[in-house]
Amino acid sequence: MSVDQATVRHIAKLARLKVSDADARKLEGELSTILEWIEQLDEVDTEGVEPMTSVVEVTMKMRDDDVTDGAIADQIIANAPEGEEHFFVVPKVVE
Repeated sequence: MSVDQATVRHIAKLARLKVSDADARKLEGELSTILEWIEQLDEVDTEGVEPMTSVVEVTMKMRDDDVTDGAIADQIIANAPEGEEHFFVVPKVVE
């Protein structure tokens, strides 16, 4: 698959990037090369291969799902410039 400059400019616009003409020509080649490499993956036979999240067998670590208040509210509010009864006090920003 080949990418033209119009496609590069469209992608740049979607990403909200400003691309110069020189950069657009460079990106045209780079994006085409990336897409050609991805097309090569279609040639790999994946029939019968189970989906996996890791290349090694990993058992998910489990923990008890206990609801707590954290018991450190005083430590957290100590970092705030101003606090009141375990809450952060912030200036009013909307009239």
